[in-house]
Amino acid sequence: MALTGFDQHLTITTRRLVLRPFGPRDADRVRAIVESGARFLPPGVPGHVSGVAQWLSYGAHELWRSGQGIHLAMVTEGTIVGAISLFRTVWGAATAEIGYGVHPAHRGRGYAPEAVSALTEWVLTKGGLRRVELRANLDNTASLRVAEKAGYTREGVLRGAGYEDDGPHDLVIFGMLSRDIVMGPPTMNGRGFGSGIRLESERLILRPFTGTDARDVHAAVERDPEIHRWMPWAEGYDLQRAYDWCTRFAHADSVNGVQFAIEPKAGGRLAGSAGVQRADWERGDVEIGYWISPWARRQGYACEATRAVTTFLMMRGFHRVTLLAAVGNVASQGVARKAGFVEEGILRRALPVTGGISDAVLFSLLKGEMD
Repeated sequence: MALTGFDQHLTITTRRLVLRPFGPRDADRVRAIVESGARFLPPGVPGHVSGVAQWLSYGAHELWRSGQGIHLAMVTEGTIVGAISLFRTVWGAATAEIGYGVHPAHRGRGYAPEAVSALTEWVLTKGGLRRVELRANLDNTASLRVAEKAGYTREGVLRGAGYEDDGPHDLVIFGMLSRDIVMGPPTMNGRGFGSGIRLESERLILRPFTGTDARDVHAAVERDPEIHRWMPWAEGYDLQRAYDWCTRFAHADSVNGVQFAIEPKAGGRLAGSAGVQRADWERGDVEIGYWISPWARRQGYACEATRAVTTFLMMRGFHRVTLLAAVGNVASQGVARKAGFVEEGILRRALPVTGGISDAVLFSLLKGEMD
């Protein structure tokens, strides 16, 4: 069936923001914005508070009803700090344009590139489009920087194509193609994972570690015999080491790997960790690993997180994902098989474990084998 529009309830979560449609619950917030005179909301927003209710129930969704785009609020901690829109969508050509605005009181904090990056990636992966454009006035340095930070390519200048209160402006046109995000935002020579990456699966959010995770990490490692049996770094683990991991070491290398905290969407304590390491960007080969907190085991979280991370890596251009499990670690081997990985053989004395080095079972999953 041909695509003709966007999900009415589209919601995208980034490191700091939630991008979601406007609705009646925003009435008080939007009235306050209109009263303040701040200009950043989508075109068509009323100039007087008396029209806010009608706009939230109808006008804000007119673009969606037309099938040509959608308006989303940028929300952080309950505050609307900006708005971002897709418009001029041509489904036959699979193209669209993106625009945004940030509340003057919240500018300079990086919200715009964070939102633009997230929405662009969604559109070019899950949204079914192949090209997104972003246009900015040639003399608007801040907007030009947003496009560049979001990974867009500057393609040219449209003379006199924009018009403001003070007259015509030249417009710089930026473009992003679906193939441009295969390797993700560049960090070093076009290779790397970037920062602030968040993944979602049916039940889980995979996100960067923060200092607030330290106590759960410490509790998971401190007295758990399974982690101590297979993870040599668990020896003498204390709260300070957990905090250092969550705030420093888990973020130290964005070129060769990335670390995710596993958080259940239903709430509760940290469910574990999923990590990417030894990324070979030239060969398209990468390794993943995981551990699950004692209180989160036997719920299928390890398999679900492994699948989510593997999908993410395949989207980033890797064609082979590997996983090593000690020969005696039957549970870890079971996770690999349930996630669809194929056992390739035994690597002799390949994996450090507590008290020595173990033979390891090598598993792999190739691009095209994901069901």
